[in-house]
Amino acid sequence: MYKIVKKTELATNIYLMDVEAKRVAKSCQPGQFVIVRMDAEGERIPLTICDYDRECGTVTIVFQCVGAGTSMMAQLKEGDFFHDFVGPLGCPSDLVKESPEVLGKKKILFVAGGVGTAPVYPQVKWLHEHGVKADVIVGSKTKDLLILEKEMEAVAGNLYVTTDDGSYGRSGMVTQTIKDLVAEGKQYDVCIAIGPMIMMKFVCLLTKELGIPTVVSLNPIMVDGTGMCGACRVTVDGKVKFACVDGPEFDGHLVNFDEAMRRQTLYKTEEGRAMLKEQEGDTHHGGCGNCG
Repeated sequence: MYKIVKKTELATNIYLMDVEAKRVAKSCQPGQFVIVRMDAEGERIPLTICDYDRECGTVTIVFQCVGAGTSMMAQLKEGDFFHDFVGPLGCPSDLVKESPEVLGKKKILFVAGGVGTAPVYPQVKWLHEHGVKADVIVGSKTKDLLILEKEMEAVAGNLYVTTDDGSYGRSGMVTQTIKDLVAEGKQYDVCIAIGPMIMMKFVCLLTKELGIPTVVSLNPIMVDGTGMCGACRVTVDGKVKFACVDGPEFDGHLVNFDEAMRRQTLYKTEEGRAMLKEQEGDTHHGGCGNCG
């Protein structure tokens, strides 16, 4: 059992929780994720690790209520427990594999969209702790849905906040801010974009045009988190990959976003899963328990 030691509502229907999970906290790295269950029969919910405290043995998760499972999670209180808190899963960010000396010579841009701010934060914080500065663009639909602004400001080299409706910070999509920064003379060696699939797609289309190598973090439908079920199947450079074990980070210029978004939609219905099973043949594992 994994105790919730802190719970905060960051914005409407967006919550932060610190969970006591000593073994996960001891070994997790920026870029990895966990899968939680509220009880033995509960839905498996994948969540990127937002932060961790190795001394206290806690892991921070951030989630948005988008369905029955996350809505039930939102009802949990400080002192309540998760039945399962499995992790760390997935591969750490490539950034943590490089030396601070090498990273310090790179001009790095992070682009976070919505709740994607949560998985961007630990990477920027890790860089900050190692003396590396990075520019960060945080995009939100409205000011009321903006999260972790103060925390990000404390670790980012430069923070640019933008809202779709212009209610706070810069006005417009994150792609417009990228264009503005480049027009102002900014040059970047790498971009890391994390957020909704559609946002990452358009960021990648732009950065490809600008010649900026781009990494994205994919969090499609996941069930077991070990590569057995095949639910998180994505196509990267024409090859089948599974986000939970091969990712979640991939070269954004090689990801088939249209297929990934279409697959997420189809997977939600029995008819859609049957269609995917037929189309994907041997590469459709079917171990998720939903395909018969």
